[in-house]
Amino acid sequence: MSVELLDTPRFFGYRVRRQIQGKTYQEYFSLKDDGKRLRGERRAKVKAAAQARDDELARRQQTLQNRRAKEVHIDADGQVRGILCRLKAEKSGNRTPVFQIGVMSLEENRIVNTTVSINRYGIAEAWRRAVDFYAAHKQISKRSRAYQSLLAAQPTPARLQRLLAARGERPAAGARRGSRGSRRR
Repeated sequence: MSVELLDTPRFFGYRVRRQIQGKTYQEYFSLKDDGKRLRGERRAKVKAAAQARDDELARRQQTLQNRRAKEVHIDADGQVRGILCRLKAEKSGNRTPVFQIGVMSLEENRIVNTTVSINRYGIAEAWRRAVDFYAAHKQISKRSRAYQSLLAAQPTPARLQRLLAARGERPAAGARRGSRGSRRR
């Protein structure tokens, strides 16, 4: 609810304010008439008008949020917003390439995260699992065009290496240099 009662020396009344698509909608509903404060039924009518306007703006805001929540953003490099390719450090010190998924879940109404190992499943299967997790939480149908474009955005092995190299990450061949087992005495 974005209806706020303002009681200042310059204004007495309700302010309705919402942001929709980066634009602020702000309207004032005065509770003064001829310099005197409204009471009773007239005050209730003004409050109802302010609440009705807020409800209308809230519907527009929610419609836009629902539409945006299901949108898939694929940039010029073919990367999907919400699915990262990175190296995850294991307890052993090795760094494993994974697809990391972080998305605002429409199912759970919170941000959910998971990783899918590329070494364990291979690029194609790991990508499919990542896209399935992403689509389930964004409520994107597997029959939709958005789902097909997600699958098509699968990185090739060469692009995967470029993505990891661009982030300054390279898979380690073994344990990291300077780890406990390789100390010089």
